[in-house]
Amino acid sequence: MRVVKHLTYPVFGLVMTFAVLCGQARAFDMPDDEKSRSPFELFKFGFSAYKSGHKDEALKALRDAAEKGHQGAKWKLARMYADGDGVKENDFEAYQIFEKVVRDGAEPGSQNESYVADALVALAGYVKRGIPGSPVHANANVARDLYIQAASNFGDPAAQFELGMMLLKGEGGKRNPVQAARWFRLAAQKGNASAQAMLGNMLFQAGKTVRGLAMLTAAIERCPTEDCGWIRDMQEQAFSISGEADRRTAISLAGDIVRTGDF
Repeated sequence: MRVVKHLTYPVFGLVMTFAVLCGQARAFDMPDDEKSRSPFELFKFGFSAYKSGHKDEALKALRDAAEKGHQGAKWKLARMYADGDGVKENDFEAYQIFEKVVRDGAEPGSQNESYVADALVALAGYVKRGIPGSPVHANANVARDLYIQAASNFGDPAAQFELGMMLLKGEGGKRNPVQAARWFRLAAQKGNASAQAMLGNMLFQAGKTVRGLAMLTAAIERCPTEDCGWIRDMQEQAFSISGEADRRTAISLAGDIVRTGDF
């Protein structure tokens, strides 16, 4: 039995409701009977072609699988358009496909839940900044609501981090540092280094110097490439105004955090 939760938000000037449910090149020639294949077979074929570098063939198979309702195929197509991976980058096309993933939902406990969660995060990012030249305009309130859905319903760490940032800055609603710290902690417990760094900095600013420095230092060890710069800057700034004894203790504690994952 499918349990349905409704997510409603305005987009394009309308109100839309999403039902979110808790070798050789020759080897990749499309067979004549491809249309008769199951969605999973098409997805598997497309994924194999993609991994082998045959992205044109992958796109064909993934499109067919997506048309037959395969959530993984829809998600992968959206990602390819979002990243310009094997196809010309097209954020609005990616947005529309991510939207379909969310609309179709997922059975509770199924792999499709991860596709829906990631699609919600992607939609939130697009809505937060808008897509130039499209009907998707920046709307921080809607973006915050989408992050809440992904963070609460699916426990997505990327959504938890982004929601924490919006709460900390007061974007899309009232500023709430206490709730921001809560979401950062939840994301950090799942290995999100950026959330760990933000939580560490908040602790440091609150006077918990050693713990904050340790968390900032540990975050550098596993930070995503796109975030390592600001995390390192934040850590170096904190270290520059800390005493030598606190620095040494924090470095030792950071090693324990990296080894055990317990902060």
